[in-house]
Amino acid sequence: MSRLGLLTLLLGLALVAANQDYEGYRIYELTPNTSAQGELLHRLSLQGYDFLSLPRLLGKSSRVIVSPEQLDNFEALLSEEQLSHRLLNENLGATIAAEFAQRQLQRRLSSISGKGRLSTERYYSHEEITNYIDDLAARYPSRVLVKTVGWSYEKRELKTITITNGDGRANKKFIFMDGGFHAREWISPAAVLYVIDQLVERFEENADLLQDYDWVILPVVNADGYEHTQTGTYARIFRKTRQPYKYLGQTCYGADPNRNFDFHWNEEGASSNPCVDTFAGPNAFSEPETVVVRDLMHSLADRGIMYLTIHSYGNYLLYPWGWTSDLPETWQDLDDVARAGGDAIEKATGTVYQVGSTTNVLYIAAGVSHDYAYNAGFNISITMELSGGGLTGFDRYRKNALRPVP
Repeated sequence: MSRLGLLTLLLGLALVAANQDYEGYRIYELTPNTSAQGELLHRLSLQGYDFLSLPRLLGKSSRVIVSPEQLDNFEALLSEEQLSHRLLNENLGATIAAEFAQRQLQRRLSSISGKGRLSTERYYSHEEITNYIDDLAARYPSRVLVKTVGWSYEKRELKTITITNGDGRANKKFIFMDGGFHAREWISPAAVLYVIDQLVERFEENADLLQDYDWVILPVVNADGYEHTQTGTYARIFRKTRQPYKYLGQTCYGADPNRNFDFHWNEEGASSNPCVDTFAGPNAFSEPETVVVRDLMHSLADRGIMYLTIHSYGNYLLYPWGWTSDLPETWQDLDDVARAGGDAIEKATGTVYQVGSTTNVLYIAAGVSHDYAYNAGFNISITMELSGGGLTGFDRYRKNALRPVP
């Protein structure tokens, strides 16, 4: 048996339970310089390693979390494969604990009423976000409509906010936007809240964005996972939903909602193992949260002009396909829109976003939301991977993260 085969077997037997404190876990930066090394990292991502980032392009660095149980085999693999690497952190648990304590202090010092404009000093709970959009609907009834569109597995209410300019015109096109697919990506709902604030509270400055289109926004898709990551240090980098699944005598929680859509579901870039972060679910749309997004897509598709889903991290503007390196027939239209967005971001902030199809720029991933939306009728369908921050990439300090883009 090869070392990789042995490593795979050991990983299957030593998968980490959902509630660990990450004491003694390490973070490595890996840089593949050959196609074989790049393929190795991709296989490891499907076999139990938690990759915080995993670009497809050679020479681009990835970050991976390594547990104490994995360490000896992992370091032997690095040596055997001559993989360029760097140790970034020797004890992830201590780092997460310090960051968690800082966030708790920020929460105690700031208002949590959910009334009025939200501060950009901290991240908000799902309940606070819901209260905020409800308050907007009460204050701006001619331009804002909030609607319950479904429930999470743990029975959290999922609400959309529809924003118009109040002119009452029928048959306007829709832009459908969502955030919070992956639990640990806190900057995603925060960025969506920023957009809501700009469209509603700063309407006069941004009226052109509502002249021809109405916006339908679901701020937090994966409400259960998002809330779970705020419960303690053990949960901070949890990624999936919270529906439990049995595997090898243990309970592992959640599926990756962005592998759960019924378009080339579980073909590539996903796992059938419930204890792996890219678990596609036992079947397509097994997660109630993805059913909500699916139903919204179909209800809006006739007038939907654009689907935009916000993730982190990595500075990417991605379009279909995720399941294959082939490009859709209208890829040039997708590329033009994404590049225009990237140019605007670079002009405003100096930050460069890489543009391209998911598979060709980042990694292969079947069953993702933007593939499904494009196939359902949204001619422009884009995933925005925001900049990262902090050691894990998911702790970008919020007040520095939300900078306006014209």
